[in-house]
Amino acid sequence: MQHITLHLDAHHVNLRVPVEQEAAYREAAELLNDRFKHHLNKLPNASAEQLWMYTALEMAVSFRSDARVKSLEPVEKALKMLNEQVLGALNG
Repeated sequence: MQHITLHLDAHHVNLRVPVEQEAAYREAAELLNDRFKHHLNKLPNASAEQLWMYTALEMAVSFRSDARVKSLEPVEKALKMLNEQVLGALNG
C-alpha cells in the first residue's frame, strides 16, 4: 500500500492504495477532472455540487454500459461459434 494524493477540481483526496493500482487511480482522477471540466463548459452557472452530480451520473452510466457489454461477450462468442457450425454444416 502507498499513500497518494489526487486532485479533483479544487479538492485534494488522500488515499492509501495498492502500489499496482496507483496508475489506475491517477487515470480515474484525470478522467473525472476532464468530465467535470466538460460539464463546467456546458453549464458555466452550475454549482460545483451540480457539476459533480452530472460527472458521477455520466461515470455510472458508462460503468453500467460497459458491464452490460462485457456480460454479453460470452453469449456473442457462443452465437458466433454456433453460426459458423451451422454455416459449415449447410455448406459442407
